[in-house]
Amino acid sequence: MKPDKTKVLTEFAPETRFELRPADTAVFRAGVETEFERLKDQLLAEQLFLAKHTESYAPLRRAASEAAALAWSTLFPLLLFPALFEEKIAKLSAQTRRQKRIYTNNSQPFAA
Repeated sequence: MKPDKTKVLTEFAPETRFELRPADTAVFRAGVETEFERLKDQLLAEQLFLAKHTESYAPLRRAASEAAALAWSTLFPLLLFPALFEEKIAKLSAQTRRQKRIYTNNSQPFAA
């Protein structure tokens, strides 16, 4: 095979510079943050009111915080938080039922 000895002439355009100014999102983000905290507090208060035992307060608060962290990392935190919080609550109640079942099964004496 013959090596290709064709020369390609290249031209480079002059360097283009432009100034990039970030949008002032702090004001917008602050308003959303206030609404988001209000929504989080409202939904959490509803769940705490519905809770039958005070032992479930801490797991509910943790579920709200986890859902808030996930929602806040998206473009639409106000829209996604309620669904994520419901999902966390469903997971929490399934875990509670499972723990109760295990406790009930293990607390019964063995039949001889």
